[in-house]
Amino acid sequence: MTENRGGKKGAGLVLGAATVTTGLLAGVWFAYVCSVMPALARSDDRVYVEVMRNINDVIQNPVFFTPFFGVPILTAIAAWQHRAGRARLWTLAGFVLGMAVLVVTSAVNVPLNDALAAAKDPAAARAAFEGPWVAWNIVRAVLSTAGLVCLIGALSVRNRTAD
Repeated sequence: MTENRGGKKGAGLVLGAATVTTGLLAGVWFAYVCSVMPALARSDDRVYVEVMRNINDVIQNPVFFTPFFGVPILTAIAAWQHRAGRARLWTLAGFVLGMAVLVVTSAVNVPLNDALAAAKDPAAARAAFEGPWVAWNIVRAVLSTAGLVCLIGALSVRNRTAD
């Protein structure tokens, strides 16, 4: 007997797309954790603030926004399509984690970005920005990676045969 595959044609495709977008987003946050922010930490205050302002400007584009908003949309659709079976539980967990990333970004990282953009003194701006932003970005990386693991679990359960 096979796991209930959701009853909708394309349910696996939506779940796969949700998994890919979650992985892309986890990769963005991870890249900041292991390379971007450590490299910027070596910079003086003026360079640090200027580069972060530039990053915050250029990241607002369709290439980034597609996975950023795609994660909650696609995981919600996938959870709805998988209304029965264990794949739904994994997908719902991925959805909750993806929404947590959206909330953290909207409630913490974006306001920090906005404050950095408006600040006049680079040293004071960096002092108020760097520690909290880095810490909350690590939270986003962990949440996104956990969401990715959940969606991989959903794909695995969906494609496995039950005894």
